[in-house]
Amino acid sequence: MSNQSNQHQVDIFNSNHQQKQFAELCNALYERELHFLAVFGPKNLSLLQRRLGGLAYHIKNAAENLLNHNAPIEVDVHNASWQAKQSASCIAKRHDDEKTEAWFKSHSKMGLAVPVYVSNLGDEHVELDSIDRLELEENKLHLNKHGWFSLTGECLQEIEIKHQDKRLLKPSKNSIVAACCGHSWNHKGKIRPRTLTLRELLLSTTINWKDFR
Repeated sequence: MSNQSNQHQVDIFNSNHQQKQFAELCNALYERELHFLAVFGPKNLSLLQRRLGGLAYHIKNAAENLLNHNAPIEVDVHNASWQAKQSASCIAKRHDDEKTEAWFKSHSKMGLAVPVYVSNLGDEHVELDSIDRLELEENKLHLNKHGWFSLTGECLQEIEIKHQDKRLLKPSKNSIVAACCGHSWNHKGKIRPRTLTLRELLLSTTINWKDFR
């Protein structure tokens, strides 16, 4: 058989393999998101209908971006999640106010995905959120989900959940990997990773990993 024929077979296999991975990612995302909407979704019918109406677009977008990623972490197509080695203790322990402030003064921009440390009764994890308002002259910024923070990372608003603590972290390879992979800890050390929401997963695919090399 000619080299050209061999190459043609390889191309077909790769195409079929990628199509299978895309289908697996979509199935995993649909199953997860429909369960989330059924349990935690909006009670308002029109709002729920809008969420469902846009679901196919967002899931296909997330699946395509996961398949074509250039991140230094792996994709688990069966669970539609990022995978990477987890540190023994929460990376937020390495937080430095001055370095965090200097980074956000230099690199903040609208829509940027950033890591937020969240602690609930001793269970700790890092979430992805995005900047939707900047007031650098007042040394603060606003995140889409978690609200106002100082550039040093301090949460500037009342936290509604009792015994919860939040801190904006300096984006770095370690903090971004922890957020993308759902790494979680408690007082004993590593615990089962949390599952990212579809919103967080979409945010994770916007990260420019070259900034952390």
